[in-house]
Amino acid sequence: MDSMHDDTPEIEESTLEPQEIEADGCDEPTGHGPDAGEVAGDPEPDSGSSERAQEADEEEDESSKLGPGEELDDDELVRRLAALLFVTVEPLTLGKLVKLLERPRRGRVKDAIVALTQRMEDADLPMQVRSIKGGYGLMTAPEMGQVVQRLLSGPTVERVSAAALETLAVVAYRQPVTKAEIEAIRGVQAGPILRSLVDRGLVRVSGRADVPGNPLEYATTKDFLDRFGLQAVGDLPRDAELARD
Repeated sequence: MDSMHDDTPEIEESTLEPQEIEADGCDEPTGHGPDAGEVAGDPEPDSGSSERAQEADEEEDESSKLGPGEELDDDELVRRLAALLFVTVEPLTLGKLVKLLERPRRGRVKDAIVALTQRMEDADLPMQVRSIKGGYGLMTAPEMGQVVQRLLSGPTVERVSAAALETLAVVAYRQPVTKAEIEAIRGVQAGPILRSLVDRGLVRVSGRADVPGNPLEYATTKDFLDRFGLQAVGDLPRDAELARD
């Protein structure tokens, strides 16, 4: 087994660009500063009434910024939404969809997403709208995986060995984890496999452990989440789910 000193060359962790968040066109109230109901002697304002008033203000502010997309009927809005999701490479956030659809109400865009999903189910199409990376994308149904794989099969298809998958699973469930900890779990050396996973963009160096020698710690990447259709590490199947399967 290797020592606690990791001979893997230290890899600078790339700075993740924050995902662009589209403005929804309305300013959220800060909630700071005294309200009229807080003046000495006045009764406390009803929280339910305040929330309803806030929602009404937001709807009024949104309605003042509506565009031509609000004039579209529901069917046309769903058709245009389907076209956008079909051609996009990256998932589209709700704010981006509102902008591309020429500023209809956000609630109508959400309803169009639900309607599009229902239409594809009713038509028994092997596609579905999925939420991923903070946005929406059109993807093939999981049961079509083998069929789609035939199109992608060939020498360029990236394959991961069983040993690499085992190591990747240890990193995913134990992160942040050191090479020595991985080797203690698997019982074999993990250096070469870790390097290959880093090169493939599935694993990254997340820091150094606060133990003697300060060995490198490893964690999964955003690319790992995307490839396995996860939004967060918390979406990984747990013990009960794995036992049931």
